[in-house]
Order: sequence, then structure tokens, then C-alpha cells
Amino acid sequence: MLKKLIAATLYTALSLGAIPATATDLSAAAALREGTLQKLGFHDAPKDVSPLPFTTTDGVEETLADYDGKLVLLNFWATWCAPCRKEMPALDQLSAAYGDQGLVVLPVATGHNPLPAIRSFYEKAGIETLPMRIDAKGAMARDMGVLGLPVTILISPEGKEIARMTGDAEWFSPSAQAIIAELLNVTPLPPADDSAESH
Repeated sequence: MLKKLIAATLYTALSLGAIPATATDLSAAAALREGTLQKLGFHDAPKDVSPLPFTTTDGVEETLADYDGKLVLLNFWATWCAPCRKEMPALDQLSAAYGDQGLVVLPVATGHNPLPAIRSFYEKAGIETLPMRIDAKGAMARDMGVLGLPVTILISPEGKEIARMTGDAEWFSPSAQAIIAELLNVTPLPPADDSAESH
């Protein structure tokens, strides 16, 4: 009995010991929030995500579990949502910059979003790297507690929600890149040379 009690106590201590490391990682990322990214709220403890499916443009079902092992920036949006449309090019830039380093930017059009309208918006906005995913009835968004749009959720490689933002943001700003780079444990891209563009 005593051995079991000691083993249980040791297991609990080891389990609790793993939490501060994660919290430290998140606090480092949280400290990098500036400008519009100040609205990004990091959770004290990771949260479960919805198991409900969403679909590709071909109607193939996927779930967030399909992206385990990657840092996922899940963005709920709609074609009729002006702030959603505004931030999409920056999300596309973020995806292009960090997609080969373990980041998946995953926009999910939720609610009534006809596929032709999604395709038309992607074309007009010059979206090149982002996938098209659809939550046609909004079931997944509701299960994730999404009450307005846009909502962006950061999901750890372990498949847990670690941060959330309601409203649009400058997702390719230095602050956004620094946060993503910190979570990926990679070096942020150097700042763009604006002087080269002016010549």
C-alpha cells in the first residue's frame, strides 16, 4: 500500500513538473505580443479542441487530429466578413514564410460560404498558400465556442488549444512572426528591406 502511495505521489509530482515548462514556453511567446497581437490571449492550461469534422472543397472530411504534430493557426472566417477578408493576405504571407518550418495556417470558412465565393475571394486577394476548408453548417465553430468572426486559435503540436483571439490582427507583423517563431523554436525572418522597394 505504501509503495502504491509513493508511486502515485511521484507520478503526480512528475506530471505537475511538466506543466511549468509549457507555461514558460507560452509566457515567452506571450511577452512578444505587440500592436494588434495584444488581443491574443494565451491560456493558463491547454484546452481540448473540437473532434467534429470540416471538409475540403471536394467534400473530403478532415478533423484537427489530422494536423497533430504541427503548430496550427486555425482561423474561422467567412466571405461576407470584412475583417476576415482584411487579414487573409497576412495569414497567407505567414503561411508562406513558416509553412516549411512546422506551421499550418488553416482557414475554415464557417456557415454559409458558397464555394464559388471562396474561390473568387482567394483569386482576387492573391491568396496562394492557404488551403480552402469549409464548416458549412457551423457545427465545428459552435463546438469550439466561436461566437463572432474572425476567431483565430493557436493549437499546439499535441493538438491542444493554447491561445485564442477574437477579431482581426496583423498576422505578418514583426510581433506575429516573433510569436510564431518562438512557438516553433525557429529564428524569425529578418525584417523586410523597405528601402529596396522604394527604388
